[in-house]
Amino acid sequence: MKIAIASGKGGTGKTTIAVNLFYFLSQKTGDKVQLIDCDVEEPNDLLFFKSARKKHSQEVFTLVPKIDTDKCTYCKKCSEWCEFNAITIVKNLVFTDVSNDLCHSCGACSVACGFGAIAEHPRPLGVISEYSIEFGARVIEGRLEIGSALQTSLIKKVKKYAEQEEWISLFDAPPGTGCPVVETVSDADYIILVTEPTPFGLYDLQLTIELICELKIPFGVIVNKAGLGSKLIYKYLEENNIELIGNIPFSKAYASRYSKGELLQNLPEEMAGYYEQTVEKILSITKVK
Repeated sequence: MKIAIASGKGGTGKTTIAVNLFYFLSQKTGDKVQLIDCDVEEPNDLLFFKSARKKHSQEVFTLVPKIDTDKCTYCKKCSEWCEFNAITIVKNLVFTDVSNDLCHSCGACSVACGFGAIAEHPRPLGVISEYSIEFGARVIEGRLEIGSALQTSLIKKVKKYAEQEEWISLFDAPPGTGCPVVETVSDADYIILVTEPTPFGLYDLQLTIELICELKIPFGVIVNKAGLGSKLIYKYLEENNIELIGNIPFSKAYASRYSKGELLQNLPEEMAGYYEQTVEKILSITKVK
């Protein structure tokens, strides 16, 4: 079972929800749950696991083309085939250039070139690390190479790494509705959307729901910081027959412990009750045993 946790905007509490669901699902399913941090630009799930111990780490690479000007005829076929405009060919100037930042390593240019002028070379993409903690199966983190714009490529490799074991997988997605989010949730069995009861929260939730409906993946909504803002978000969910998985009310004590990275060690008792109810609802919806 693959469950993705996503949100249309940052700051709704997506990571907070993901970490707590990981904890409570682990209690219910006998530690057969893994948490995968797919927010590769700013991974922060590990901030909540003080006792995390690194078991494995590997640097991953992407292949980028290099043009051999001695073999190149400057026919421009490679640049015409490049969907991402990463290749520039100027025949009159005898000039070739490949933008590593734009290249998505699709390999189309290599196929297009009929003169053997293009060879692919590895370029660092990021690091995938696996951690063991005191509960759950493991935590996996992807950390993008500084300066790289290829979040989606690294997320693909992180997800491939996570497929080594057949556990329940929780994918903590990046915020927003861009390509990294689509890659994270694309093959999920179920998506949990985290929102907040504010006008901004509702607007971004609507955008995310439009995306999820295009992907045709079942989903439900958790309203975090419930009790703040307005009730417009509940009206929207009811009018559109969207599953409300649970409410996590706003709590100053909860927020204070979260800000210190001590959420799992000292979760307020009443908040634990809300998470237990939410996990029971998720288990019922997804039929996880």
